[in-house]
Amino acid sequence: MNVSIETMTGLERRLTIAIASEDFETQITQRLQEARGRVNIPGFRAGKVPLKEVRRRYGSAVRAEVASELMQSSFVQAVQQEQMNPAGSPKLDVVKMDPGIDFEFTATFDVYPTIDLADFSKINIKRPSAEIAEEDIETMISKLQEQHTSFEVAERAAASGDQLKIDFSGSLDGERVESACGEDFTFKVGEGQMIEDFDQAVLGMAAGEEKSFDATFPEDYRAEELQNKTLQFAVTVHEVSEAVAPELNDEFFEKFGVTEGGESSFREEVKKNMGRELDAAIKNQIKQQVMDNLSKVHDFLLPHDVVQREIGALKNQMLSQFQMPQGQAPQLDLPDALFQDQAEQRVKVGLVVNEIIVKHEMQADTALVDEQLKTIAEPYDEPDQVIEWYRSNPEQMQNVEMGVLEDQVVNLILEQSAIEEVVASYADVLSGAAIADPEADPEAADSDAADVQEKAESAD
Repeated sequence: MNVSIETMTGLERRLTIAIASEDFETQITQRLQEARGRVNIPGFRAGKVPLKEVRRRYGSAVRAEVASELMQSSFVQAVQQEQMNPAGSPKLDVVKMDPGIDFEFTATFDVYPTIDLADFSKINIKRPSAEIAEEDIETMISKLQEQHTSFEVAERAAASGDQLKIDFSGSLDGERVESACGEDFTFKVGEGQMIEDFDQAVLGMAAGEEKSFDATFPEDYRAEELQNKTLQFAVTVHEVSEAVAPELNDEFFEKFGVTEGGESSFREEVKKNMGRELDAAIKNQIKQQVMDNLSKVHDFLLPHDVVQREIGALKNQMLSQFQMPQGQAPQLDLPDALFQDQAEQRVKVGLVVNEIIVKHEMQADTALVDEQLKTIAEPYDEPDQVIEWYRSNPEQMQNVEMGVLEDQVVNLILEQSAIEEVVASYADVLSGAAIADPEADPEAADSDAADVQEKAESAD
């Protein structure tokens, strides 16, 4: 086997591989001999068909079959021989395949780039920290009560925050608009579930009351046919319910696994959970900064096929978030450009992290893996069973070990980088505001995701 290498554009390489005609023809003849004993051809006894006749009938198909298999196996041998690192499947093209001449084909593919690791001392990291104050605990308990709020019928007029059960019908120029009608429809007043004019109009209505009014839909309303349209609504209120927060009692505490110790134990459990959330937020924010900086301080070409695979993975992830089957992707017609930057970032960081692991011969620390499993299992009632489940699942264990390896990479970089300690409130650390760039546009970061969400919702 003769191999020649041609450098194309960027990371693209083309191998031209030639295989001696004798070797190629020998494999074809051997395959035809095997077929000779199996084929049934009228006029010939089974197993007695002349090789010449088998070649005449099946020679072209067998030649193509052997060529396909030989290209795959020879490509693998060639990249091993030339010590190349393909970043994706090759594009294989036959150059010569006729009898009597060497079989020749080309394999075109991207290779992984050579990465020169940057000076990590150039990386600047903000490390947030916070104390959990009593006010933070009170705020969290209020949120928990709000999450478990129930609604009870109120014999009064509707106020903001109440829940209404209504019949309503909308019409435009006297014609009923089916998409603007509903029966026994339930919604919360003043929480944006209905358009603003509708919300304002039903304020002050009581059970059994009827009312007619005009309401104008905003210009960015999700249903294009209703944008900027003013409809005439007729509403009948069946029921007004007010929010009732649960009391801080044993029944409420039991919902969070606290069965003894009353309110003091409940508050301690809330504080413990808040501490876990705070630690996780700090860890994730530091890790994200490290990964973002790894991307900034390294510059190299990215393999096209790897980026395309990552774009595909991001698209499927978006579909799963909207609970849509992956088969609907063509209907959504999501352009690659929406995911290009994120995919390139993830591929670049992944390659750099892998290079660090290889260069430093890093392996997942067993003690850290055990610690991570305990952290994962801690919130569950039977943590030992959770840990055992992970240990018995190779795929899950691989994910845990990879996460630990990434943490080890982060720690290695933090040892060399410049770290600024940022003391802030619990809320600001949790939200990310403590380390946020004051000049960054908070809306710009979510613009692409919003575009994708709008396309997905309109296609649903």
